[in-house]
Amino acid sequence: MTWGVDNLPYGVFSRRGEAPRVGVRYGDRVLDLAAALHDEVFAAPSLNPFMARGRTAWHDTRTLIQAKLTSDLSVTEAHLIPLEQVRLHMPFEVADYVDFYCSLDHASNIGRIFRPDAEPLLPNWRHLPVGYHGRSGTVVVSGTPVRRPSGQLKAGVFGPSAKLDIEAELGFVVGVPSELGAPAGAFEDHVFGVTLVNDWSARDIQAWEYVPLGPFLGKSFATSVSPWITPLEALPRIPGRPQDPEPLDYLRRQGDWGLDITVEVWLNGELVSRPPYPSMYWTPDQMLAHLTANGASLRTGDLFASGTISGPQREERGSLIELSWNGSDPIKLANGETRTFLEDGDTVIIRATAAGRTLGEVVGTIR
Repeated sequence: MTWGVDNLPYGVFSRRGEAPRVGVRYGDRVLDLAAALHDEVFAAPSLNPFMARGRTAWHDTRTLIQAKLTSDLSVTEAHLIPLEQVRLHMPFEVADYVDFYCSLDHASNIGRIFRPDAEPLLPNWRHLPVGYHGRSGTVVVSGTPVRRPSGQLKAGVFGPSAKLDIEAELGFVVGVPSELGAPAGAFEDHVFGVTLVNDWSARDIQAWEYVPLGPFLGKSFATSVSPWITPLEALPRIPGRPQDPEPLDYLRRQGDWGLDITVEVWLNGELVSRPPYPSMYWTPDQMLAHLTANGASLRTGDLFASGTISGPQREERGSLIELSWNGSDPIKLANGETRTFLEDGDTVIIRATAAGRTLGEVVGTIR
C-alpha cells in the first residue's frame, strides 16, 4: 500500500461544517488524530503546534499511530474518514520561505541557455548552495488556481508574462526553531518532513528584473505545495552526490541526506518529465547549514526548497525552460499541441514516489 503504515504523511482536513484539524493519510482515508489519540494539539488548524514539540514527539507519535493502525484497528476505524468526505487545507502556517538552486544539471542547463559561450556554472556554485528569500504569503496549497502574473518585461513595457514556467522541487518543513545568532544544529533535530513544491516562475519578468539582486516579482506571485507532509522517518536515505571541491567545514555532510525520490511532471494529463532527486548536488542538511551559518534563526513553519530538480537526460528536466530550451525546441504533446511555456488553462501536476511510497501531488491550473 503506497499510503500504508510505512508512509503516514500528515495534513490538515475538514468535514462539511467542521473546523480544520490535523490527520494522517492511510490508504484512501484520513485518520482524525485528535479523536484517535485524544490529543488536542491535533485539533489545531495547522501542523505548527505539533511540529514545535520536536523530534522525540514526532517519533513517539508516529510509532503510536503505526501501532494503532496495525493492532488496534477496531479502535481507530471510527476515526478513519474517507477522502471524498473531506476538504484538504494548507497543512502548515509558513513562517519564512527560502528557495535554493541545488541541481547541478539544472544550473548547468540554465547557464548553457543564457551564457552559451561561457562556463555554464558561475564561480560560486560549487562552493555553496545558492538561494534566495521568497514570500511566505504567496505559498498556497495544491489545487489553488494560479493567476498569470504581470510585471515589467523590458524597459517601458509592463504586461502579463508570456514565459510562465514550473519548477519541480522538494520542500523541507521546519518544526523546531533555532536561536538567533547561532547556526542550527543537526538537520533531523529541526526538520519535520518534506512536501512537494511547484515554484512557479515568470521567466521573462525574472530575466529583466533579477540583475543585480536576484528573483523578485518573477517568483513571488505563487508557490504551490502538496497538502501532505511526509515525515523524515518515512524517507529512504542514500549518500549524496559526490562534491568537488570538498565543501568548507560548516558544509560538510553529517550523515547520508541524499533522498531516493523520483518525481513526475504531468502537463494536461501527459507525463513530460521524470526528474530524479538523487542527482541533486547539494543535500538538504547542507542547505540548512548554509541558511543559518550567519546566525539567521529558524522558526516553526519555515519552508526551504531544493530548487528545480533535474537530471542529465532531456526527459529528466524539471522545468519547461529546460524541456523547451527556452522556447527553441517546443514540447510535443500527444494531442498534437506543442508547448514552450504555459498557456492559460494548462494544468500541471507534480507527483513523487520514494521506495514505493507516494509523496502525494501538487496541482495547479493557470488562470
